Amino acid sequence: MAAAAAAQISSIVSSSSKGGASSFREQSSRLPTTTSCISFSSSKLNANLSIKSLETRRHHKSSTVCSAVIAESNSEQMELDTSLSPRVNSVKPSKTVAISDKATALVEAGVPVIRLAAGEPDFDTPAVIAEAGINAIREGYTRYTPNAGTLELRTAICKKLKEENDISYTPDQIVVSNGAKQSILQAVLAVCSPGDEVIIPAPFWVSYPEMARLADATPVILPASISENFLLDPKLLESKLTEKSRLLILCSPSNPTGSVYPKNVLEEIARVVAKHPRLLVISDEIYEHIIYSPAVHTSFASLPGMWERTLTVNGFSKAFAMTGWRLGYIAGPKHFIAACNKIQSQSTSGASSIAQKAAVAALGMGYAGGEAVSHMVKAFRERRDFLVAAFGELEGVKISEPQGAFYLFLDFSYYYGSEVDGFGLINDSESLCRYFLEHGQVALVPGDAFGDDTCIRISYAAALSTLQAAAERIKKAIHTIKPPVSD
Repeated sequence: MAAAAAAQISSIVSSSSKGGASSFREQSSRLPTTTSCISFSSSKLNANLSIKSLETRRHHKSSTVCSAVIAESNSEQMELDTSLSPRVNSVKPSKTVAISDKATALVEAGVPVIRLAAGEPDFDTPAVIAEAGINAIREGYTRYTPNAGTLELRTAICKKLKEENDISYTPDQIVVSNGAKQSILQAVLAVCSPGDEVIIPAPFWVSYPEMARLADATPVILPASISENFLLDPKLLESKLTEKSRLLILCSPSNPTGSVYPKNVLEEIARVVAKHPRLLVISDEIYEHIIYSPAVHTSFASLPGMWERTLTVNGFSKAFAMTGWRLGYIAGPKHFIAACNKIQSQSTSGASSIAQKAAVAALGMGYAGGEAVSHMVKAFRERRDFLVAAFGELEGVKISEPQGAFYLFLDFSYYYGSEVDGFGLINDSESLCRYFLEHGQVALVPGDAFGDDTCIRISYAAALSTLQAAAERIKKAIHTIKPPVSD
């Protein structure tokens, strides 16, 4: 039974990891400019079949429109140009999404995989929020809203940012989007020109570098070490900034590490930023309410001189367990926010009217989400404490205790270079995660997706009983690995 399950896992993992960039051929011949042609070949057609011409002409005054399909047995076959934009080809698919989909497929196939890859709270959306959405439907609040979001919601967001984050905005300095991810992408597209540099501390959320590439900008990765709790060193930042530096992306609390930037470190970073007139900051604060005392969240825009150059991104997915509602927002100086609004007007238009009504209810639940969010954070903290203690018992594993979010980013590089019977060589985070999936039936995300191949990410947005079972499986799988002997 176990062997069959392992084979099934191996088959699915293998089939999903072989995808690569497709190779396409350009058109190999030309036709007269007065004729537009497309030719399709089919195995059902006889090889000797020759369609001399299929032509339709329509005369209007002196104009002739001619479309033709021509296939000659003695001429070279025309092929449809299926090439993609170089911009799209430069972007990597999200590894967290791919692994989550892979794990779901295994579960649907009957393999009892524990899924700890996705960053999605396991709690239901609080009842008061859900009721607001239901009432919106019942009351017919199902039509388009203003592109930037309803005035009611943007006003509520301004109130929240003032009271909780000590930053002041007006409703025309807010754009509500279909999730914080869209808000970040629109900000990158709005301010970056080809050749600009986007500074990204690593470990990073998987989408940041790809968003830079979509804007024809260059991601510049600045590594942070586990010994420094994965926090960006301001001195390293200062040494890497150039006249091309356009954006710095900060995420606190962090995905994937759970690190929280202390105010004094942010102040040092702000002093560096202030020396560079072109440099703007995107402050991704989507996990701000999922934070563990004594850590305290500080909004970057609240620091002296930083309001004018900071784009603050937040949303409702994480703290309010509203992932499927798809709602986020960005706040900043009107000039930049108007540009984000323009991009949204030509792409998705406004966010869901129903979700926006629900979001107003969420912001009405009290400071930092009130009791409902506090209950979730308490459960996340209990889970974090359990996992830190459990993996602290494993030989060679390095841990930086998370201060926020619901991720544990563990350094397992001690086991790299190990050969496992029936599996093969474990030489990086991806092969280790594949090993845990095949032999432990636990889905985790390799650290190379986040810019640090020494680590793997575990999401503890799952019930404590589920995490306990997962920890036992991982420990059992680890005990079969014999670390390489150092010379």
